[in-house]
Amino acid sequence: MKKTFLIALISFFVGILITGMIFIYLPEKNSIENFLEEPTSPSLASSLYASNPTIPLQAKPDLDFVKIADKVGSTVVQITAEKVEKRRASPFGGDRPFDDFWDRFFGAPRGREREYRSEVRGTGFFIHSEGYILTNNHLVEKSVKVTVFTLQEKEYTAEIIGTDPLSDLALLKIKDKNLPFCELADSSLLQVGEWVLAIGNPWGLEHTVTAGIVSSKGRQLGGFSDIRYQDYIQTDAAINPGNSGGPLVNMKGDVVGINTLILAPTGGNIGIGFAIPSNLARKVVKQLQEKGRVIRSYLGIRPQPITTADKDHLKLKSKRGALVGEVVRGTPADKAGLEVTDVIIEISGQPVKDHNDLMFKIADITPGTKVELKVIRNGKEKVLTAKLTELPTEEEQETSPASKKDLGLTVTSLTPRVARRYGLRSREGVLITDVKRYSVADRNGLKRGDIILEANGQNIKDEDELIKIVDKLNSGDTLMLRIRREGQRDTTESIVTLRIPE
Repeated sequence: MKKTFLIALISFFVGILITGMIFIYLPEKNSIENFLEEPTSPSLASSLYASNPTIPLQAKPDLDFVKIADKVGSTVVQITAEKVEKRRASPFGGDRPFDDFWDRFFGAPRGREREYRSEVRGTGFFIHSEGYILTNNHLVEKSVKVTVFTLQEKEYTAEIIGTDPLSDLALLKIKDKNLPFCELADSSLLQVGEWVLAIGNPWGLEHTVTAGIVSSKGRQLGGFSDIRYQDYIQTDAAINPGNSGGPLVNMKGDVVGINTLILAPTGGNIGIGFAIPSNLARKVVKQLQEKGRVIRSYLGIRPQPITTADKDHLKLKSKRGALVGEVVRGTPADKAGLEVTDVIIEISGQPVKDHNDLMFKIADITPGTKVELKVIRNGKEKVLTAKLTELPTEEEQETSPASKKDLGLTVTSLTPRVARRYGLRSREGVLITDVKRYSVADRNGLKRGDIILEANGQNIKDEDELIKIVDKLNSGDTLMLRIRREGQRDTTESIVTLRIPE
């Protein structure tokens, strides 16, 4: 019996020894077996948040979509904006695409005035218990009436507290209290790969909830969007027309973004949606509530991203910074001595990442503040001082007097965007946007909508070229202009000669 027990004990220890040797000398087999094993639920859950290796992994997220939808759903509202446009009826009968252009520039009566009414529907959500609602500007701008419908089937007429076209945000208010509302989260903590929910009214289908992840942060869309201040969160959560103004929420049920637009060649969701970050919205809302508008500073340049070709040509060490593509005449940038092809790398000691970063930094500074701009010019660093002014409206930026000489003209460069805006076929020259009554221009028959192609025999590409030519003239000199006038049926060209006034 003792002998049998001793043999069993020796066999036991030999087995342990052999097993240990297998693990030590055959690690490849061990790792492959581990790899093929099904992952446990904790490790799967932890991978739901994309994480930088240098950043500690977040705690296990709450993926109870039902709970989050229930928490946020009651704060989301449907918005209907009624818009009215007044136009004169065409004497030829029916509506013509040229009518809007004619009304805008010539104001000539061509029939009785008619009202064209339309309704736009979208989404918003409460951000305060006293009835403040955040939504998109493009949904409610130029509205004569805004109606809000809540999940509790209540209907309200909303007051527009303020709008901000440059960020596409608007603040509304209804007369009620003790309302459920959303909290705005810190969108800077949002990570790519994080789960989010979009709640809204796509195609009029009330309180639709869709889920997805954060696809990208800090997205800039360039020509795909007319919004100037772009810092979008990209998500594949389904967003469709009608979702505009609705919340994008994280797994805590807090708002990280305001759903704004989609890239959709077919008109529907293809998994590429964009939201305005909550941190940007927070800044805008505060000013809209206090002032009814957003006050930003203005430098007076058109900043551009630095391409690899720019970097090589300008002999830059990196592509960090903003390339000055244009300096607007008479602005703080012009007075400070900024020049085209300067590269701004710092503003008041803060590094500038790119052209978009520069725009946001300038916008956040109080108008009237003096700032130091560190620029690279001809391979050398240079510091300039500029006193920022308040950002003018789009109309004020687009137009400028034709010269210090009082010709009575206001003009703007005829860019493709301006041409589309005014329904023009021409894509070259300078557009006359206003003619002062009884001025030299008015007496010689120039009108709003005329396009200046040449001045004293020189082709005119933009307003700066026209201004340079006019400024060289003295009182009594003549200015010969070649003018194009687009009509409803045809386009005519003519020569108009002005005499520079005393």
